[in-house]
Amino acid sequence: GSCRHRCCPGRNNACWAPGARRARCYCDSYCQRTGDCCRDYLATCRRAAVGCAVGPWGPWSGCSSPCGVGSRARSRQVTVPPRHGGDPCPDLKQRRGCLGQHPTCGTAK
Repeated sequence: GSCRHRCCPGRNNACWAPGARRARCYCDSYCQRTGDCCRDYLATCRRAAVGCAVGPWGPWSGCSSPCGVGSRARSRQVTVPPRHGGDPCPDLKQRRGCLGQHPTCGTAK
């Protein structure tokens, strides 16, 4: 079987070609773990693989709660998406806890 123009990232059971003796061979990046790649997988797909690249983290947001327990968030953007079975993108968002301490928190209404 051949992967000609058919390389898929991750695990994709629909990304296959007919192989020897009516068996399927695969062209997804997971086939390297399972050992059922088409004979030309490395030459066709891995050579052209491009891993994900991301930009820097943005600033943390303000606390979601002006008084008491809340959360902050920050994010980053994908600068180069993964292609042809390249490394997937890491997390693009992060959250962490915070404690809102606005000056009016302790005053009675």
